[in-house]
Amino acid sequence: MAIRNILFDLDGTLLDTNELIIQSFQHTYQRHLSKQVDREEIIKSFGEILKVTLDREFGEASGEAIETYRNFQVGNFEKFIAIHSGVKEGVKELHRKGYKLGVVTSRLNDSAIRGLEYFGLMDYFDSIIGADDTDLHKPDPTPAFMALEELGGKPEETLFVGDSPFDILCGKNAGIASVVVGWSALPMDMLLKYEPSYVVNSMEELMALVEKLKD
Repeated sequence: MAIRNILFDLDGTLLDTNELIIQSFQHTYQRHLSKQVDREEIIKSFGEILKVTLDREFGEASGEAIETYRNFQVGNFEKFIAIHSGVKEGVKELHRKGYKLGVVTSRLNDSAIRGLEYFGLMDYFDSIIGADDTDLHKPDPTPAFMALEELGGKPEETLFVGDSPFDILCGKNAGIASVVVGWSALPMDMLLKYEPSYVVNSMEELMALVEKLKD
């Protein structure tokens, strides 16, 4: 069945928030635990809902750690974010061709919208499902189903594009073909263990894949 809908993860897929996330974690570890944590260690948790990560790492102090983390992000948001190469052009072209586009992210809604607006992407998405919208997060399929309901789409007519195991598994659990991007901060050999349906190394490759699957 032809592809009509494309769901995108936000962090690490559409936007390069890697440095923002790493700096936020390092600031939080240093402030609450007087601990320096390597970038590589932080990257391992990419894609996981923030509360899950900080509950595991900070225990009873998790609430304070979350507040510290989010305050740092709010104050340093534009300083540390960027947009991945070709993303804006690709999103605009997919929208122009009539594909229905959605964002499925574990980031808080206000923060996700702030990033999309900063890079002029908001007008191209018909659905944005963030951490505020559900208590069931990726890899649970619920966020993907919520986006499809807003788009009026079916799983078999959809691609889920992301950069982490949580994205691949969310797609799989929802019956949606998964696409992993080659610009993920996570090692590709690790991502391939989760058996994504497709791998693309650029937005141009994603565009070509979508065109190939449109009929």
